[in-house]
Amino acid sequence: MTEIWTILIPILIVDVMNPVLFAFMVYAAGTKHPVSNSSAVLIGHAVAYFIAGFILALGLERITDRLANPQFVDYIISLLLGILLLWVTFRPKNKTKKEQAKPDGVLTPVKAFGLGAIINFVGIPFALPYFAALNQILKADLTIIDSVIVLFAYNLLYALPFVIVPVLVAMNGERSQSLLKRINLVVERASAYLMPALLAIAGFALVGDAIKFLLTGKGLL
Repeated sequence: MTEIWTILIPILIVDVMNPVLFAFMVYAAGTKHPVSNSSAVLIGHAVAYFIAGFILALGLERITDRLANPQFVDYIISLLLGILLLWVTFRPKNKTKKEQAKPDGVLTPVKAFGLGAIINFVGIPFALPYFAALNQILKADLTIIDSVIVLFAYNLLYALPFVIVPVLVAMNGERSQSLLKRINLVVERASAYLMPALLAIAGFALVGDAIKFLLTGKGLL
């Protein structure tokens, strides 16, 4: 079972680059109960991620089989998705900056837990590294118990880097806010370059795959 981690660790490193989760945790850290709220956001996200992974794993084999034997309609959908991704990537950006809403202090741990879960469920369709990790776990031919253990461990390791938010707040109080905001700014700037590049690559790949299939009857992927 240890061999699978040589594949999962690189996937995990990519997966953990989640600026959205970090930004919401920084937001929660600025509320009336910073430690409990930021922790609750992370726990809600982690629990939802594990549950979603468990559910997805049940149907991933069928999805993988469909992907291995795509139909004509699948290429049409790929073409439309590719065009959509390219439009999202290259559309004119609105340069007018909106004022960020300041934490109003009404966030409670229960609401924060729900917020973390919602963030996860909304982002699941775009969690490509997670799908790759699930696929590797299924391909490893593990027992059901071992598969669940590996999935749980993956989600636990995913959550660990984000623990820095409540830890910093607990140790430094309000003084941690400036540091967290700087870290968040770095993450946002990195994602501002990384995400468009990934979207563009995915968009061109989907469009190219669909066009090649329509012209030759065989796709690229």
